[in-house]
Amino acid sequence: QVQLVESGGGLVQAGGSLRLSCTASGSIFSINAMGWYRQAPGKQRELVAKITNSGSTNYADTVKGRFTISREAQNTVYLQMNSLKPEDTAVYYCQASRLVWDYWGQGTQVTVSS
Repeated sequence: QVQLVESGGGLVQAGGSLRLSCTASGSIFSINAMGWYRQAPGKQRELVAKITNSGSTNYADTVKGRFTISREAQNTVYLQMNSLKPEDTAVYYCQASRLVWDYWGQGTQVTVSS
């Protein structure tokens, strides 16, 4: 089992920045990738960014050039979000892939005001 705890969400004006953090605990030794997803009201959950153990990253087209995902050690992942837009408003979820399982955090709210 892997437990994920997110932090760093909040309210910010358009054009501002936020940094999300996620720390994994439990059986972290077999985690092979970590990422961030988001879900806006009335919409499906979508991938924001993902990073593998080797450091390979992929981003949603909507956040490329504005968001940066990074990883520290085996169990911490960050999402630096710059030039935030109102359409970035959503609950952001940390995700970890371990063997054949996916684990999710509880989510942190990000609200961008115009």
